[in-house]
Amino acid sequence: MSETDPPTDIRVDHIGVAVSDVADDSLFDLLGVSLVDRGLGPDDAFRYHYYDLGDASRLELIEPVADSSFLTDYLNRYGEGVHHVTLEVADLDAMIAHLEAHDIRVVDYARVDGFVNAFISPDDANGVLYQLVEYDEDFDDAIGGCPLSHTVSSE
Repeated sequence: MSETDPPTDIRVDHIGVAVSDVADDSLFDLLGVSLVDRGLGPDDAFRYHYYDLGDASRLELIEPVADSSFLTDYLNRYGEGVHHVTLEVADLDAMIAHLEAHDIRVVDYARVDGFVNAFISPDDANGVLYQLVEYDEDFDDAIGGCPLSHTVSSE
């Protein structure tokens, strides 16, 4: 492994799309995409809607619930569109150390039910907000996520 090789396995978990209102998801019906889960995010600031595209591919539509939140600020500033790309990693702490060793800022580290996550600053990622997530070993959910540690053999 070279100094620039990532220290852990990684995969695209889902893409989050900010919307003002998920009143009409008929496009997804036409595409044959199934709603697999919906609920409230941390602090009840937004509602998420996960859609399964098959082959472990997922989209997440996020709509604001609170009158003022990071999501309402985002929608006011940028409008609807791609909000973040979530990358699942097998070892979040190792990935954060690796990125920070290469002067990439990682912010907002937090434990959530069943996983831990952090974000790569868009200033260090061509304007893209990347969420890094590591699922707990026993994580099992309706939206198809599973820890990489369950799918990757260690050497």
